[in-house]
Amino acid sequence: MRSLSLFIVLFTFWLLLSGIYNVFLISAGSLIAALTVWFAKRMEVIDHEGHPIGHAFSVIFLYWPWLLKEICVSALKVSKLILSPSLPISPKMDNVNLSQKTDLGRTIFANSITLTPGTIAVEINKETILVHALENQSLEDLKKGDMDKRVTHLE
Repeated sequence: MRSLSLFIVLFTFWLLLSGIYNVFLISAGSLIAALTVWFAKRMEVIDHEGHPIGHAFSVIFLYWPWLLKEICVSALKVSKLILSPSLPISPKMDNVNLSQKTDLGRTIFANSITLTPGTIAVEINKETILVHALENQSLEDLKKGDMDKRVTHLE
């Protein structure tokens, strides 16, 4: 099932990037996608973390829009901070608890933190993630755990 799903994703991506739909390119795209799936299967990298098909709906329709909103809100906050004449930043580093059980979940959480302006994931271990924030409020918002809960739900 994962192999078929991976083939469909790769072939669709090929078609979208190609933009030209003639017999040769469609054949070449399907052949390349099939060879890629074959190599991935031989390397044993088609698993629940390498190609998480079960999470596609929740990631695309629930998590990405929420993360995009958070990025925009944080970008406005950071812009307001740096454009203020008094520059009221209060940089701080602290550990934030994480509840993800898999490496994929921890990576998504760390990347989400780093994508959000004003915060950077510095170091990850099994229970916590060290975060640098431009202001204390951003760090407190992360400690409330909304992003952590949403990423854990993706697992």
